[in-house]
Amino acid sequence: MTMRPIEGGLVIAPGQTVALAPGGFHLMLMGLKESLKQGRSVGITLEFERAGKVAVDLDVLGLGAQGPAVPASAGADGGGGHEHMNH
Repeated sequence: MTMRPIEGGLVIAPGQTVALAPGGFHLMLMGLKESLKQGRSVGITLEFERAGKVAVDLDVLGLGAQGPAVPASAGADGGGGHEHMNH
């Protein structure tokens, strides 16, 4: 598997949810100034085409930890959307 940026950003169709998860779409934090520490959180800013910048805090979990449950309706539907998340 090769990790690469999504050209043009990640498409999120109106009213849809895109799950970020290992083995699928995910965020890669590069150029960190310090190590991430389990039990802490890290603040990032997501930039959307229409919604603009949205600040979020992410919990730092241990390697191999299971993240929060993802609703069954969530999916990585990349078709026909109008919202893009830039990296």
